[in-house]
Amino acid sequence: MRVAEIAQPGPPEGLRTATRPTPSPAGGEVLIKVAAAGINRPDVAQRRGVYPPPPGASDIPGLEVAGRIVALGAGVTQWRIGDEVCALVTGGGYAEYCAAPAPQCLPVPKGLSMIEAASLPETFFTVWVNVFDRARLAQGDIFLVQGGSSGIGVTAIQLVKAFGNKVFATAGSAEKCAACVALGADHAINYRTEDFVEVVMRETAGHGADVVLDMVAGEYLEREVKCLADEGRISVIASLGGAKSTIFMPEITRKRATITGSTLRPRPVEFKAAVAAALRENVWPKIESGAIKPVIFKIFALDEAAKAHTLMETSQHIGKIVLSLS
Repeated sequence: MRVAEIAQPGPPEGLRTATRPTPSPAGGEVLIKVAAAGINRPDVAQRRGVYPPPPGASDIPGLEVAGRIVALGAGVTQWRIGDEVCALVTGGGYAEYCAAPAPQCLPVPKGLSMIEAASLPETFFTVWVNVFDRARLAQGDIFLVQGGSSGIGVTAIQLVKAFGNKVFATAGSAEKCAACVALGADHAINYRTEDFVEVVMRETAGHGADVVLDMVAGEYLEREVKCLADEGRISVIASLGGAKSTIFMPEITRKRATITGSTLRPRPVEFKAAVAAALRENVWPKIESGAIKPVIFKIFALDEAAKAHTLMETSQHIGKIVLSLS
């Protein structure tokens, strides 16, 4: 099979098309003939050499795919050959065939293309875990997401809004802010020209944000605490703004705040299976009804994976970047 592999860690040019043996599904896995694969920030970090795959995972990048099941591993009963699925995987997505744990697969939502379906798993699993599970978003909570025009951001805005919450989002340009509002954000804040702390506190009459989804960390964390409501929760999923943060502890204790975080990739299949079940029950109907829509910015062929990574590193995209293998 053809794959896009990391021939040399470093710049995007290190991603090259190569030939690898087609994998066979192990017990509990399915083999997917990949029609499309999503591009995500962890792929970029892996290519740079700073985010190695967990033990036992494929060294081929790619954490989400969509396609048709062509083989079943021992013990798989919930899927059949020919089923169209999208799946969260620990690696191996940039390839014509990808083995995936059967419980981490979800049906392609009715009405969606394979390209659209491939854009779903990584961001929806991540947002569900960190916003709804870890940060315990509840009815009436006010939500703030940093980087609202990113793949995570467009998912978080739509998903939280679909559950009826007020949404604030930050973005780096007027165009991106307009896109956030079009997706459902009540307020989009241009972080280059506005202070998100001032805007959130003003627009909530001093209440602040009950839940913050943070992909920046660094100096943002201290500012997020300032605009956090009493009993507020901050969920950190990346540190694009710096690995170290300074926080004022009396503010944490006074507000009874919670700061949490997680990484999804190394979690066991059993954990991801529970998340997949929750998404199928609570979110897939909203996608099929049109309340939540995939946002695809650009599509690249497999042999253009380096160009796809270059685009992601510019941060000029709004929504998801996808590889097409059809």
